[in-house]
Amino acid sequence: MEEKKPVNIFVPGPVAAGFIGESIQRHSSKTNIGAHSIFLGQVRADLIGEKTVAAIEYTAHETLALKIMHEIRESAFSTWPLTCLHVYHSLGTVAAGEISLFVFASSPHRKAATEACREIVERIKAELPVWGQEIFEDNTRQWKENKV
Repeated sequence: MEEKKPVNIFVPGPVAAGFIGESIQRHSSKTNIGAHSIFLGQVRADLIGEKTVAAIEYTAHETLALKIMHEIRESAFSTWPLTCLHVYHSLGTVAAGEISLFVFASSPHRKAATEACREIVERIKAELPVWGQEIFEDNTRQWKENKV
């Protein structure tokens, strides 16, 4: 049996709305799918102290992150009857209001798609070596803390 290789999940800059729409449209011909669950992580213009977040600059230990994401993906397929699973995470600068994470799980029925999507997002946030540096409107920076 051929061993599956990790899929590159990283995209430079924000995940474009057109790309998200095209991804959804490409699945319309897959008639064995009955449900899609989609998570879109968007950069917030948080007010921290007296400063507003203008963007987040994402960096990662890419090799390790892809290995871990591969394990998350394989676990998802062995746990739920998924038809498709796609994950895209931004690297580089993503402005407030733009999408930095796109998780797209598909299955014959809604329960598997929604449960898988939720679990995958939680594992990505907890396990992937991806870091964000908040860039404030005054161009000062601080490392982002992940919140639940």
